[in-house]
Amino acid sequence: MKKEMSIGLSLIPIVALIGAAALSIFVWKAGMHVPLMVGVIAAAIISIISGWSWDEVQRMMVKGVERALPAVFILLIIGMIVGTWIASGVIPTMIYYGLAIITPALFVPIVALVTGIVSITLGSSFTSIATIGLAFMVIGEGLGFSPGLVAGAVISGAYFGDKLSPLSDTTNIAPAMAETDLFSHVKHMLWDTIPAFLISIALYWVVSSSASANGGTDIKAIEAIKTGLNDVFVIHPLLLLMPVLTIILMIKKTPAIPALMGVSILGGVLAVLVQGTSVTSIVQIMTSGFHVESGVKALDSLLNRGGLMSMLGTIGLLILATALGGILEETGSFEVLTKKMMSKVHSTGTLISSTILSTFVVAFASGAQFLAIILPARTFVKTYKDMGIDTKNLSRCVEAAGTVGINLVPWGVPAVFAAGILGVSPGEFIPYAFFAFLVPLMNIIFGFTGWTITKKNYQTEEKEGVSL
Repeated sequence: MKKEMSIGLSLIPIVALIGAAALSIFVWKAGMHVPLMVGVIAAAIISIISGWSWDEVQRMMVKGVERALPAVFILLIIGMIVGTWIASGVIPTMIYYGLAIITPALFVPIVALVTGIVSITLGSSFTSIATIGLAFMVIGEGLGFSPGLVAGAVISGAYFGDKLSPLSDTTNIAPAMAETDLFSHVKHMLWDTIPAFLISIALYWVVSSSASANGGTDIKAIEAIKTGLNDVFVIHPLLLLMPVLTIILMIKKTPAIPALMGVSILGGVLAVLVQGTSVTSIVQIMTSGFHVESGVKALDSLLNRGGLMSMLGTIGLLILATALGGILEETGSFEVLTKKMMSKVHSTGTLISSTILSTFVVAFASGAQFLAIILPARTFVKTYKDMGIDTKNLSRCVEAAGTVGINLVPWGVPAVFAAGILGVSPGEFIPYAFFAFLVPLMNIIFGFTGWTITKKNYQTEEKEGVSL
């Protein structure tokens, strides 16, 4: 007979995961695969002790992983895009012209702003990080900035755009789960997103001004990178039409997988036509990534990446995280934890804070954006309606913590993806991901002050619906 999960039993897999993660990151330096496996094992054992059979637990894991399959395909294609866009000279051209026109004093704020514009247009934080973000990392290296600082600015910009773009999957999922409409959701998010992003840009200007004053720009390093790029690639401004084409495809709402596959293949075609790369090499690059020895260490370390194989580590984490989430969701562990938080809700401030906290609990337990958005939204939607608070406040909260704040989780899929693409560990860039700190904080402030919190009488609306 199945026992109802207690809060103590529900916490065991999460505590096991966090404990193993702390040891793996700070002591063993072994990454997050084993800690997530520890969490899965702990969740499975607790489930079996509570009365579920192994076959049922296995089905829970499969159900959780099924949700991740579209993301798995997108990750594989992004690996191909990174490889072919480097081989074709698209990313090298972006780096070359970026080094020529960007000034050190404004570089880091520009990184956040431009990445944000690209991301809001593409509707994809992952794609913007893997393309313009990667280019900015090389430019930042040439300008003498800390990789962690530049990566933090890239991530802030990427998730600013991802959060507001109507093309983003998370931006569509959040209002659907909170039972509000997309337009109201996006409009309501402007209250926390715009101020948080402007403050982030100001902080990047202050921090980068100090970094520039202390370190200065290594002109020789910049020239070495530009020379290395010219020696290895054909650099031409027409190659910049590739990211423009990608933006156009996304604006026209072309399905993500066909659009990304198309620009990946086109990158390979350009590599053959412009750079003279053989078809055999293109297939190898799509598989294992781009490799070059230009003689410039900084350039080689940032360009030698991409390919399907480079995404397997991230996909492994995604599968483990969603398998864990599947168990915790189906056994009711998440519900127990969030209901415990809901019992403390007595005001708008505590409701908003509990929503943010529960979203972070799911984020830390699973590392998966979709679960961190879906579970709290479905759990809290009735409470928001009962308290007469518009559920667009709920959708804004779960986006704040589930879409953006999850980047503060070192083993979360977004942080692990960014680390793999940008070549910077989560521990280095998380302190500089200012936007990820500010957006959840602003929502908590709004909750306790009442600013921007919209009320709605759902009881009256339901009665009117019945009378019709």
